[in-house]
Amino acid sequence: MLREEGSGQQATFVELFFDLVMVFALTRLVEQAVPGFDSQSISERWASIGRTLLLFASLLWLWTMTAYITSRFEPRRAGTQLVVLGSALGLLIMGTAIPQAFGPAGLAFALPFVAVQVTRVAVIAFGLGSHALRRLYSRILVWFCIAAVGWIAGALTEDGARVALWTAAVVLDLGAARLGWPVPGLGRGRATVWQAGGRHLADRYPQFLLIALGESILAVGIVYTSGPRARYETLGLLVAFATTVLLWRIYFFRAGALLGEALDKCRDPASWGRHVGFSHALMVLGIVVTAIGFDLVQHHHTHYTYPPWLTMITGGPVIFLAGRARLEYLVFARVSGRRIIGITLLLALTPLLSHTSPLAAASLSALVLLLVAVLDKRHARQRPPEHPNPAG
Repeated sequence: MLREEGSGQQATFVELFFDLVMVFALTRLVEQAVPGFDSQSISERWASIGRTLLLFASLLWLWTMTAYITSRFEPRRAGTQLVVLGSALGLLIMGTAIPQAFGPAGLAFALPFVAVQVTRVAVIAFGLGSHALRRLYSRILVWFCIAAVGWIAGALTEDGARVALWTAAVVLDLGAARLGWPVPGLGRGRATVWQAGGRHLADRYPQFLLIALGESILAVGIVYTSGPRARYETLGLLVAFATTVLLWRIYFFRAGALLGEALDKCRDPASWGRHVGFSHALMVLGIVVTAIGFDLVQHHHTHYTYPPWLTMITGGPVIFLAGRARLEYLVFARVSGRRIIGITLLLALTPLLSHTSPLAAASLSALVLLLVAVLDKRHARQRPPEHPNPAG
């Protein structure tokens, strides 16, 4: 199942199929967030942000491990395809449970997640036989089993206890990966998948960002078609579309389009790749948060803008631009002032936008993104195309 030298690095159809299921899961993630923001309780509105971040972290971790598997193992072979399809099935079940994950569907969310994470790593570890990589996947399996206790225990509890146990499980998962999955007798060491299949990951991360952008359009489109389609709802739909296009434009100008070239030039692909992955996690989170803002605009276009709502509407673009600035530094070893201008304007406008409607706040956020895109275009017109100069 291991990739051989010369294996094609482009994403295969089975990986794109998995991405389609991820779109469904992200759409349900946006759906579960909105009722909390509609609550009359201020604490419930803020708690909705925390629950959304927790579920997002689990979905992101599942996608990341799947991408790492297909980067190291040949996705055109039946064994790897079965692993990816099994992961897609588990993700589908999780997606159906997301709107009620902190209610009666806790087990329906946690069990598929644990089953996917533990089963596929166990199968890979067993199938590797005496290969050197078996120690790595054996260590990963140990930590996944430990984290599984938190996931299952959390699903069997309620309210704050579930949040606490699931948060601990996420921290355990990510922390163990950061430390190299240390296990007595088996050692420790981070996965060097960016050295083995970096080109594949440099292709997969932009695709992940694109499916997140597609999810934002799908989510707002569903809300728009399921309710009254008057002028304010239509304006909100147009603002959502324009914002999504601007996020796409800002990402691919130019750092997002040069990941492969930057990877070839960096001195430490493993470390550089981990930072690239975190940058994309920030940008995808920004897109999901922005999509929640789109949903709030559709439901409350001329309503008073509560602070948690404003956190979604303007916070999403801020998080996206921060991740994009970090990616720019990784690719070019510098950060342009245009990203800083966009972040500063959005943060400065946020207190003022609390006195406007959600539709007005979303429109002004889109104008700030438009300014960043225009400045990008103006900068490109005055200079020749820049080549990657990776940091670190």
